[in-house]
Amino acid sequence: MSYSIGQVAKMMGVTTHTLRYYEKEGLLPFVRKSGSGLRVFTDTDLGWLAMIECLKETGMPLKGIKQYIDWYQEGDATLQQRLDMFLAQKQKVEEQIALYRKHLDKINYKISLYEEAVRQGSWDKAMEARKLNEEKERRFGKK
Repeated sequence: MSYSIGQVAKMMGVTTHTLRYYEKEGLLPFVRKSGSGLRVFTDTDLGWLAMIECLKETGMPLKGIKQYIDWYQEGDATLQQRLDMFLAQKQKVEEQIALYRKHLDKINYKISLYEEAVRQGSWDKAMEARKLNEEKERRFGKK
């Protein structure tokens, strides 16, 4: 199936300007143009766009994405480079996830404090209850 730039922008949740910029930067070398010069996107192009957005959203700079596409076009001689790139990106994403989990733990802790404060009707009472619970856990372990 083929799609116009407007259709693709809508489907992918990006602007037509973004798609033109990606093309200008060499990130969409596979997109063809019709006889009248209009971009014609295929399902394969949508797959490439999804990968570009994935890599971008996980923090890979466009320069790195361009490198991946260049290596892809070079063929099997760059399989190891591509694998190494994805392994490095995976490591970065795992580090981001670990950091987000740490932040989430802090947020969840605060939520539990505020829930207790709402139940008690007072921040000070909630903190007192929390300190008592922590002292019990320290002395007798978690139940």
